[in-house]
Amino acid sequence: MNPKRKSRLYLALFILVAVAGTTAALMVAMESNINMFYPPEEVVNGTAPSEHPIRAGGMVLEGSLQRDSQSLTVEFTITDYQGSNFVVSYTGILPDLFREGQGIIVQGELNQAGKFMAREVLAKHDENYMPPELMDLAADAKS
Repeated sequence: MNPKRKSRLYLALFILVAVAGTTAALMVAMESNINMFYPPEEVVNGTAPSEHPIRAGGMVLEGSLQRDSQSLTVEFTITDYQGSNFVVSYTGILPDLFREGQGIIVQGELNQAGKFMAREVLAKHDENYMPPELMDLAADAKS
């Protein structure tokens, strides 16, 4: 084989391997940063990973909000009104629009005991908005 052609072949192979390696590294890095959404049913039945950052959402169960008198820690139950409920613990100031019976999304981790340790609580921002993942839950709750 011609030496010039051989060097071009090595260069093309090197570029191909470098692009494949970079793509693989990016995919691995992105996979660890993916924050998936899980409805209450998947959190309760174990589909949602524990001790891994996730988003979960549902409706705040009426009468489930409990505030700690000594700190900003609150606990409440998220439900899908179909028998799947899980407890959320959050330390911080809840959004102004947070209320029982309202659709919310929490971001955090599910611990080994099955309690969701939230780092962030998101509530709807006006009377007409509801996250698409929760629209079916709200429709089922009304019927």
